Amino acid sequence: MEGLKYSEANLTVLIQPSKTGAVTDAIKQQLSSSLFKYNETFDGVLLAYDFVIKSNLAKILSLYPFVGVSLKATLLLFDPKPDTYLEGKVVKLAQDAIHVVILGFSAAIITDENIRDEFKFKIKHGREIFRSTSHKRHVIKLGTTIRFLVKR
Repeated sequence: MEGLKYSEANLTVLIQPSKTGAVTDAIKQQLSSSLFKYNETFDGVLLAYDFVIKSNLAKILSLYPFVGVSLKATLLLFDPKPDTYLEGKVVKLAQDAIHVVILGFSAAIITDENIRDEFKFKIKHGREIFRSTSHKRHVIKLGTTIRFLVKR
């Protein structure tokens, strides 16, 4: 799927002096707090990370009561750009929109002007669907995985 990218980063993670006995755990805690949130520095949503501590030496910061640990990290980021294809699971259908969840955490809405003309909204047996007029078995319903183009 497009929209995913790897990024190499040289980071300095600030940890409290009381956490210097378990530096790796403190770094994981700091990086994990950024998971599934948009980060301007990384230019995307952090989905996963792997890191290596550059040195056994940490820098004690004079202005703050923290220890700066330098590390090299590989980051998996979600950052879809216009004109890329994404896949998502349909979670809601309405006459004027299809609501989709991407990768289980990010929401998107496909509005009626972006739904292909061949698909018509219908309610069949009390359930909303979009049915293709050219292929009767081609149906979009709740739980369907669809592929779509990112406009903006």
